[in-house]
Amino acid sequence: MEGGIVKRGKRARGAMKGRSVESGALGEVQALLAAAQRKTGIDPRRRDLLIENLHLIQDRYGHIPAAHIVALAREMKLAMTEVYEVATFYHHFDVVKEGQTPPPALTVRVCDSLSCELSGANALIQDLKKVLGNGVRVIPAPCVGRCDQAPVAVVGQNPVAQASIDKVKPLVAAKKTQCATGKYVNYSEYRRTGGYDLAIECFNGTRDAESLIKTMENSGLRGLGGAGFPTGRKWRIVRGEKGPRLMAVNIDEGEPGTFKDRHYLERDPHRFLEGVVVAAWAAQISEVYIYLRDEYAGIRAILEKEIKALQADPPCPLPPMFLRRGAGAYICGEESAMIESIEGKRGMPRLRPPYVAQVGLFGHPTLEHNMETLYWVRDIVQKGAGWFAGHGRNGRKGLRSFSVSGRVKKPGVHLAPAGITVKELIEEYCGGMLPGHQFYGYLPGGASGGILPAAMGDIPLDFDTLNPYGCFIGSAAVIIFSDRDSARGAASNVMKFFAEESCGQCTPCRVGTAKARQLMDAKQWDRGLLEELSGAMADASICGLGQAAPNPIRTVMKYFPKEVG
Repeated sequence: MEGGIVKRGKRARGAMKGRSVESGALGEVQALLAAAQRKTGIDPRRRDLLIENLHLIQDRYGHIPAAHIVALAREMKLAMTEVYEVATFYHHFDVVKEGQTPPPALTVRVCDSLSCELSGANALIQDLKKVLGNGVRVIPAPCVGRCDQAPVAVVGQNPVAQASIDKVKPLVAAKKTQCATGKYVNYSEYRRTGGYDLAIECFNGTRDAESLIKTMENSGLRGLGGAGFPTGRKWRIVRGEKGPRLMAVNIDEGEPGTFKDRHYLERDPHRFLEGVVVAAWAAQISEVYIYLRDEYAGIRAILEKEIKALQADPPCPLPPMFLRRGAGAYICGEESAMIESIEGKRGMPRLRPPYVAQVGLFGHPTLEHNMETLYWVRDIVQKGAGWFAGHGRNGRKGLRSFSVSGRVKKPGVHLAPAGITVKELIEEYCGGMLPGHQFYGYLPGGASGGILPAAMGDIPLDFDTLNPYGCFIGSAAVIIFSDRDSARGAASNVMKFFAEESCGQCTPCRVGTAKARQLMDAKQWDRGLLEELSGAMADASICGLGQAAPNPIRTVMKYFPKEVG
């Protein structure tokens, strides 16, 4: 050392900048990548597989040590900062810096989103922390897609319905952390009941793409992930783009209150997969990428097994299918953020235009679909457009899968006519309200769809019908609360969710959601300031998270004025 300056030798040409690679960590990372390549036959050092590789490390060690980030960067020929910023973006990656203590080997997550909060999740979190001790980490988690089973805890990857200390404690003691799968229709069973007959007809010339696309257009089926774009029109637009064309399937249903995709995939996965094959044929898709939220470990096991069975005995030519695993980020339910995540990056929404149908995954025209939209393709084409369009009430057409949770006797996924009212839904499908509870209000479209009082329970539930009231149906996640709850409390819960899930890319959303959360803690809301803040978020946010986050604030101030002072 001379003059307080440390002299270092020159870095060899081509060597990585930054920290040196530890040989032990490098060997462990290389072993994980080699095992992944043997399993998939794909070189795991591809840039788009960064998140998959981070999962390999997280799954193996229960966290991601700093030394392994350096080693992975070396193997993938990426900057260490690039690997680090991706790893720290997602909730399910536990990055442990040098000198930090790794988390306990076992983590128990307890959902504290609205439906679970109504069922006592906050008290359960505190009780589990006391009972399970220091060897287990107990943390709150955003919605895990099981609102009908509230409150829900997840031991490792093993979900616990109607969770209690008595249910969770034995699983922790026995280290039962893997998610088991229940009974579902497998490949051979699906084929025996006419499964993939439609796909075969498409490829053998019995059907033509133009007539099939027209059937989808005439059915009135719209995107069931929340945006509601007409399905047939989307196929036509993407088919008209220059190839190669890709498909990205969104199964990242992180909206609090939504669990319909999980419901269908746990029971009949090939009805969805056949829809994928048919849509890929109609729109001339070269490759399919299925993006599944990390919380659905059981479905991941089902899809891995059933895609393998389908590919081993294909009924017709199949597009290459790639199953990609999310890592805990609600923002990745937004189509362009999902595409960024599939490419192995942080889930940051893209500016539009261009739209993903023109420039999407890996820069190619991309057909983006929600899982349930594809689930209905077989029935609509085989039964005819009139079959689907023939359902409906109050002048609306089609069927809707309502994810209903909260203070009703029979929460769950209820397939009902489009345009049904929430009062009809509660009485005809949900068995009425829980004993001792009076219907007080509801969220018609999950956390971002706004909040309405029971007095407005006769509005038809469908695309566009709720817009005049400052609400929307989204993915048809209906959360019911009673006279024992408050609309103000519901709005505070969902704003906490938005603040924690903002990707941070744009100031209106990043700062606005955090500021709104603070203002909503006041005994009396500052209506003028909250409205000004809501306007800034709605008008200037890049994507739907920030644009829709003010809906609960505005609707509570409008329809529940006594609660906010």
